[in-house]
Amino acid sequence: MGFSKATPALLCSFTVLPLASAIANAAESEPLLVAELDPIVVTATLGPRTVGESLSSVTVVSEEDLEQQSPTEFSEVLRGQPGINVISNGSFGKNTSVYTRGTGSESTLFMIDGVRLRSATSGSAPWQFLPVDLVERVEIVRGPKSSLYGADAVGGVVQAFTLEPTRENSGWAELAGGSFNTGKGMAGVSLGNGNTRASISGLHQESDGTAIIEDGEDRGYRNTAGVARVVHDLDNGGQASAVVMQSEGNTEFEGGNTDFMIRTLGLRLDTPVSDQWRTSIQFSEARDEQETFNDLYDNSVFDTRALTGRWENTFTMDVHELVVGTELVNDEVSGTTDFDETSRFNTALFTQLRLNFGPTDLQFSLRGDDNEAYGKHETGGVALGHAFDRAHRVRLSYGTSFRAPTFNDLYYPLEVYAWGGAYSGNTDLKPEKSGSVELGFSGRYQNWFWDLALYQLDVENLISLETDNTGLMAPANVDKARIRGVEIASGFERDGWNGRASLALADPRDRETDNRLRRRSAQTLRLALDKTIQTWSFGGTFIAEGYRYDDAANANRLPGYGTLDLRAGWEFAPGWSSRVTVANVLDKEYATAERFDGSRYIAAGRTALLSVRYDFQ
Repeated sequence: MGFSKATPALLCSFTVLPLASAIANAAESEPLLVAELDPIVVTATLGPRTVGESLSSVTVVSEEDLEQQSPTEFSEVLRGQPGINVISNGSFGKNTSVYTRGTGSESTLFMIDGVRLRSATSGSAPWQFLPVDLVERVEIVRGPKSSLYGADAVGGVVQAFTLEPTRENSGWAELAGGSFNTGKGMAGVSLGNGNTRASISGLHQESDGTAIIEDGEDRGYRNTAGVARVVHDLDNGGQASAVVMQSEGNTEFEGGNTDFMIRTLGLRLDTPVSDQWRTSIQFSEARDEQETFNDLYDNSVFDTRALTGRWENTFTMDVHELVVGTELVNDEVSGTTDFDETSRFNTALFTQLRLNFGPTDLQFSLRGDDNEAYGKHETGGVALGHAFDRAHRVRLSYGTSFRAPTFNDLYYPLEVYAWGGAYSGNTDLKPEKSGSVELGFSGRYQNWFWDLALYQLDVENLISLETDNTGLMAPANVDKARIRGVEIASGFERDGWNGRASLALADPRDRETDNRLRRRSAQTLRLALDKTIQTWSFGGTFIAEGYRYDDAANANRLPGYGTLDLRAGWEFAPGWSSRVTVANVLDKEYATAERFDGSRYIAAGRTALLSVRYDFQ
């Protein structure tokens, strides 16, 4: 499926005109806000705020959304969301990249339960290895957030929250099976006793997979994962918690396979010091370990570990709020590659000031990072929001951010290839710098909402590969980019119906060549609709993306595509339920990336999965 040049205008008209009419009609009646359509989020600011109060562009995928849509991979949750492009080297646990608002895959920060997870060598997050069945909620924040989280939060932040323990003793078990000899078993239990509650859940899944290139062999995937959490509510209103998530297994690719293990561990204490002062301390560890067995090259091991200590202090002054904190991070790498440096330490100080003057909100944020590898870097943000009435709000923000060079960028040792070329890191690299401005409008009513955002992002010192006259390739700060876009989102909940729609139009450009940035699509559309009728539920999701180029020269064009997923669920007895999902119903063959030899990585065709679940107390 390809988009013509007229498609953006047609799609925008299709979405905006009915939206404008609905807004006019809604303004005639008194709007009433409901929590489901203006949920509390914690990723957009340093503290819980509703989506409207956060003054950011936020998409929340709730527990109910995940249950209804029953995604088989975490990337399915993100695909087609406003401002998000997902690039995969095939289905079933294959290498996946997430581009947010046209920025690179290293410029979207990924967190699990407040713990940042990514490879310090490649810079990307292991999106493909997080089992979506153990995720309870996802928050997608678009826009620069380096002033809150430091390096790499350029395009935005994605945070996944794993299963929370309940106060009542309960448990669940589920079995699933489907196409490509896919099988999955899952179970969990939650226990509560007084102020303490705990939960543990796990899964094992295997699949023969499918071919990831044309005429290729099936490439399988195996994964065993679990989450354990303990929460204790303190008598003074504070809370202590510990959570660990681990996922390990094997994924096959064209020419080899990879053993992987990812893990996040977080220990947190949140407690009031006085009526106006609350403090929280978190210690965390994140690991990304991969051993690759390759038919063409020597086997390789890349293990990265990040140890983090974070201290936040929140001071409230009537309706105003000040947050002051510090963060210490130590990145360590090991493996078969002999890096010149194997660790780097980062110290940061940050603050956020939130002021409220009736219908008007002001937010200021500032952070300073001092990294022993690339030096000092300051980022900041300012946001203004004004509520015209109980439902309608406008927001305006500006923020700066940066992406840090990775260990591969800085310290990869000189490697000479058989075909005559060579690659080496560049210790003189500087971080990528960016500034972003956004204007947004939103309306939230009793049964539905809408949100419109316009933005521009300018990036300097883009890190890209350069080749000298000897054939040596090395990263360098040579490019600039300008990314402009518009995002429209809407949704409703009424009489058992649940619908969501989003449209994103973007123009991600290299300012030196005026070419579109590699692997970015300029148009993305996502439509989801579900209906619950007593013990039955039915739904579907349609996702369409425009064409993209796989190379910086814009010579290799990958066509756009559209896919339709259908699903149904049935609660057939007390505690018992079943679901069936059919992804890519029309068996559309599409690709979002090419291999080095010019062949294309293709996604799986039509895929069906049937599950049966039992919940008990």
